[in-house]
Amino acid sequence: MTRFDHVGISVPDLEAATAWYCAALDLTAAPVFSIPGTDLRGVMLLHDSGFRIELLHRPGARPGLRAATALEAAGTLGLGHLCLCVEDVDGAYARLVEAGAGSSMPPQAAPRAGARMAFVSDPYGNLIELLNRD
Repeated sequence: MTRFDHVGISVPDLEAATAWYCAALDLTAAPVFSIPGTDLRGVMLLHDSGFRIELLHRPGARPGLRAATALEAAGTLGLGHLCLCVEDVDGAYARLVEAGAGSSMPPQAAPRAGARMAFVSDPYGNLIELLNRD
């Protein structure tokens, strides 16, 4: 059986990104690691519910896709966003914006009946979808 393990995000400042993600999403950082023979460092961030986000830093890395909206991200091949299931989309959205996330799409009804969704961006422009499927 195959299961999803984690998503990796390349960031320009590993320590600052770790602090933001841990505070904003209630994550706990594992020890920082490095890949021998390279200049790559990273850290795995863990949530009590089991999801994980791996932050990676490599000096000299260049920005890639920086879509302002989910629709724009879907117009470029590759990873467009990560999605977190939350009980209260409006509350999670407000908390993340207060923590420094950018507002990409305020809370609203999702295409699926009864569902609610919103999008924010982390301090580096990566899109995060907030979804409640109830």
